[in-house]
Amino acid sequence: MCLDGRSGHLIWDVAYAEGNKNYGATSAPLVVKDKVIVGTSGGDDGVRGFLSAFDAQTGKLAWRFWTIPGPGEPGSESWPGDAYLRGGGTTWMPGTYDAELNTLYWGTSNPAPDFDGGPRPGDDLYTDCVLALDPDTGRLKWHFQFTPHDLFDYDATETPVLIDLPYKGRPRKLLVQANRNGFLYILDRTNGEFLSATPFVDKLNWAKEIDAHGRPVLTGARPSPEGTEVCPGFNGATNWYSPSYNPNTHQLYFLALEDCGTFFLKPEKFVEGHEYYATGVRRSRGAKSEKILLAYDLDTEKFAWKYPQVGERDSAAGTVSTAGGLVFFGDNAQALEAVDAKTGAPLWHFTMGQSIRASPMSYAVLGKQYVAIAAGTDIFSFALP
Repeated sequence: MCLDGRSGHLIWDVAYAEGNKNYGATSAPLVVKDKVIVGTSGGDDGVRGFLSAFDAQTGKLAWRFWTIPGPGEPGSESWPGDAYLRGGGTTWMPGTYDAELNTLYWGTSNPAPDFDGGPRPGDDLYTDCVLALDPDTGRLKWHFQFTPHDLFDYDATETPVLIDLPYKGRPRKLLVQANRNGFLYILDRTNGEFLSATPFVDKLNWAKEIDAHGRPVLTGARPSPEGTEVCPGFNGATNWYSPSYNPNTHQLYFLALEDCGTFFLKPEKFVEGHEYYATGVRRSRGAKSEKILLAYDLDTEKFAWKYPQVGERDSAAGTVSTAGGLVFFGDNAQALEAVDAKTGAPLWHFTMGQSIRASPMSYAVLGKQYVAIAAGTDIFSFALP
């Protein structure tokens, strides 16, 4: 929908997902120059993922990029018959735009069905990928796939962070993503070259490592009829909650989840209007999860510090870092916390007593800086000294 910012009157509205009842929408659109770019959810329900761009003035469709290629298109080998019509690969989190390179970076979700790879042999492009697209035309410049032939619902929709920094002795334009599969990736965002991958959770048994080409070396763990324990679990080692980068410390701050799940496999037929998991996940018996705030140093490619969380509330809040050397985040005890960006030492907290599902933000009014966060049904705002 497009509204007049002065009156609130409707200027245009467009139905952008048609033909399948399972499509959803979970995030805000992204405006790039004269286009409004929007993705869709429903990767667990058997839809065909896409990105669409609309003219900001008229609402007319400018381009559409299908994340699941059709018959005869590059990458279609994994999608026999009409499987491409329900292959997943949705784009349910906003992408990141690089104005200098005029490139749009957008993550894609898991393939469908989630836990049964039989109907989708091969790598299942372009699921679990970051896509580099021309925002003017929708043309694919390059892609990188984090979890080929995903059997664990390891969406790659986590925010891609764009960083300009010397890397191994020469200036680089980097794309850094802490991925749901438990590895933190560094890519060259000009061409998609894989540079490194670092595990950031201890509970990780689906892959041994990431090889020199950026592909996982698998352990053989996979969903089974009797159930298989897989780490990270169904919620992933991290998720949609926002990371943040501080150019003063050269550190990336994000929340990680140490957790496992028991993954089950039971093949099922696709039915429109129903979930398409084949079949499900439950918490492993006796397993305890732990949320940890991590600081990854881009200079050393090591973790500068870790700050384990207390509490069982399972916050979904992300982080924001400030030039004053603070990192704000929502913790697992329903509180907004501030820690020292260099050391991770706790400095301040405020308990809100409500679940936190949003990431904090910072803004200024008349030279005064504020930090705000939504919790439960309320919005809290705090003034910095």
